[in-house]
Amino acid sequence: MILTKAQYDEIAQCLVSVPPTRQSLRKLKQRFPSQSQATLLSIFSQEYQKHIKRTHAKHHTSEAIESYYQRYLNGVGRNGTAPVLLELANEVDYAPSLMARIILERFLQEHEETPPSKSVINSMLRDPSQIPDGVLANQVYQCIVNDCCYGPLVDCIKHAIGHEHEVLLRDMLLEKNLSFLDEDQLRAKGYDKTPDFILQVPVVMLCPLAVEGHIIHWIESKASFGDECSHHAYLHDQFWSYWNSPLWRDCSVLHAWEHNPEYQVPSDHRPSWDRLFGPGLVIYWYGFIQELDCNRERGILLKACFPTDIVTLCHSVA
Repeated sequence: MILTKAQYDEIAQCLVSVPPTRQSLRKLKQRFPSQSQATLLSIFSQEYQKHIKRTHAKHHTSEAIESYYQRYLNGVGRNGTAPVLLELANEVDYAPSLMARIILERFLQEHEETPPSKSVINSMLRDPSQIPDGVLANQVYQCIVNDCCYGPLVDCIKHAIGHEHEVLLRDMLLEKNLSFLDEDQLRAKGYDKTPDFILQVPVVMLCPLAVEGHIIHWIESKASFGDECSHHAYLHDQFWSYWNSPLWRDCSVLHAWEHNPEYQVPSDHRPSWDRLFGPGLVIYWYGFIQELDCNRERGILLKACFPTDIVTLCHSVA
């Protein structure tokens, strides 16, 4: 689903004062029935994460932490089964899973001889039965299962969805009889940053594709909506480093790899080897803002699905 900037802003504006609940998502779908549920959920999550980043600091002052902890103790003192932490998080407009982390850390600081490590906290959030207080364990569990934007449950879902779309892309490449190397194969050859797939043929390494008149050498799968914030971050951290280097035209390296599948990257190439690939394609499976697809002539093409109108341009190096 490709949206104009104006369409995206209209959706984002509706989320300014909306709590991060499944009920809010259902209302958003009613407000924008022409948009897919997956697209709206991705935008919903991204906008809420921006809000949390903007307000994160105020929830982590010593005064705020102590206030939240005392309110938690008073609440469970009156009724230990009531969703005290979840209601507190919603009241102060903070992610339930992050509120659970604050209270859990404060509880352990008070009841343990040594400060809890990050790994211990993460383990308890993933499995609240490890928490040494049954009431708090139940409160944390309620926060985790009712948080649709943060927490270990959401992280697992996002990871699974990302992997699912990479598998989907792999199947599409195989269906088109396109040879490729995936991330694991690329890293085994000495790469640092890698796209999900680069394209190759038996006689030479690269098998570019012509997509809407643009040649691509690699494909990156993003199981999310491409908004301005995330796309600019990806451009800076990933996409430009895949493209922006003359090394992708280094014929000696291409020949070596072409004739020896076990070829390892020379050490003097490795500092820049992660920027070898040339122009490529990014697939935002849940759509993107149309105006962001402005770098085609510079080598970054955006699509919301796997292109069907592709032409394989097999060539050899003389």
